[in-house]
Amino acid sequence: MSDSASDGTDPTDCTEHRDALTEAEVEALVRGICFKTGPPTTVGIELEWLIHELRTPRLPVTPERLEAAYAALESVPLGSALTVEPGGQLELSSPPAASLTECIGVVSADLAAVRAVLREQDLTLTGLGTDPWHVPRRYLREPRYDAMEACLDRTGPAGRAMMCTSASVQVCLDAGYEEPGPLGHGRRWWLSNTLGAVLTATFANSPFLRGAATGWRSSRQLLWMEIGAGRAGAPALDGDPRAAWARHVLDAPVMCVRRENGPWDVPERLTFREWTRTGEPTRADLDYHLTTLFPPVRPRGHLELRMIDAQSGEDGWIVPVAVTTALFDDPQAAETAYRAVKPLAERAVPLPAPHNPLWIDAARDGLTDPELHEAAVICFAAALEALPRLGVTPAVLDAVTAFRDRYVLTGRTPADDQLDRLRGTDTRAYGKDLRP
Repeated sequence: MSDSASDGTDPTDCTEHRDALTEAEVEALVRGICFKTGPPTTVGIELEWLIHELRTPRLPVTPERLEAAYAALESVPLGSALTVEPGGQLELSSPPAASLTECIGVVSADLAAVRAVLREQDLTLTGLGTDPWHVPRRYLREPRYDAMEACLDRTGPAGRAMMCTSASVQVCLDAGYEEPGPLGHGRRWWLSNTLGAVLTATFANSPFLRGAATGWRSSRQLLWMEIGAGRAGAPALDGDPRAAWARHVLDAPVMCVRRENGPWDVPERLTFREWTRTGEPTRADLDYHLTTLFPPVRPRGHLELRMIDAQSGEDGWIVPVAVTTALFDDPQAAETAYRAVKPLAERAVPLPAPHNPLWIDAARDGLTDPELHEAAVICFAAALEALPRLGVTPAVLDAVTAFRDRYVLTGRTPADDQLDRLRGTDTRAYGKDLRP
């Protein structure tokens, strides 16, 4: 779960913007800041990684070893922002890049530097959507995460598992043009919330929790569903995206009320709309509230696609980043993807993502679902045609092709590799490291 403020703001700062907001002001602010339109020209990545012992990954890494590793990383010059998640997961957030190739290059160099430091500590980065062995254990002890844990515990154990034992590949793309068309912000918003189910199914890589198979190929997505629609759901896709998101923000539950001193309050069944009517919340409270909502696609000026599990292998993350960018930023590929997933929209009712049948089937069944499989095959073909137009290197094109051949064409996902290893039936190799 990425809840750090990679845009440079501090979500824990409650000392600024002390003027209370009206309900109308909240709606206007949300409309203005969450969809910034224009030509799609930049791409960014947020990569989360589990940290495991290099030689004995089933053994938990002690807090002291994590602290030493992160202290060693502080002196490493990186192009990306490095942050730590509540359970000690590492996150690299790239700066906005002018091209897919530039973005991949920056993050690849950063990862090489990070891995070198971790190897000296006998630790390694592991790309899986959920930790297959370890129970949730919080590494960061801060008021923000104390309050988040208390809030999420009300819906069951999924919140702690998400905070402490999950990891993802998040792709950040410009919202798109104001005008309609394949690259218009309305189309891109709809596409991200529908194609997102195909991406969930294709890159599912988390079939285990606490040492046992869950019956879901993306247990990480299962956790998000169990957290609930108010915190982790999308708004309805009908109507204007700005209006829908503004309503969603106002009607979403308040996670916590920050305090400059002492523990933060965790209200029960208080929406931001209701809180606004008390005359208390400020612009800083609104900014913080926006960071506590975790839909599969989060508008932050740009679109943050959050539904992809972390991928195995040193370079496995490159494939979902490349495919997703191609399907959104190449006009021809975007149109093909739109037509491929449009029939799936009938299954995306009555609830918004990820709580509708389409998203549930994607997370549970992966590409064994015939319609999701068909859409994935079409989308990968379109991406492979588009990537040369986006100027990617032959190595990236080869990686996408290899993934398509191993998984997409055969109706498999990376989660199936893990399940095969459990059964002792995996005889094929893909990537540099198939071991969890």
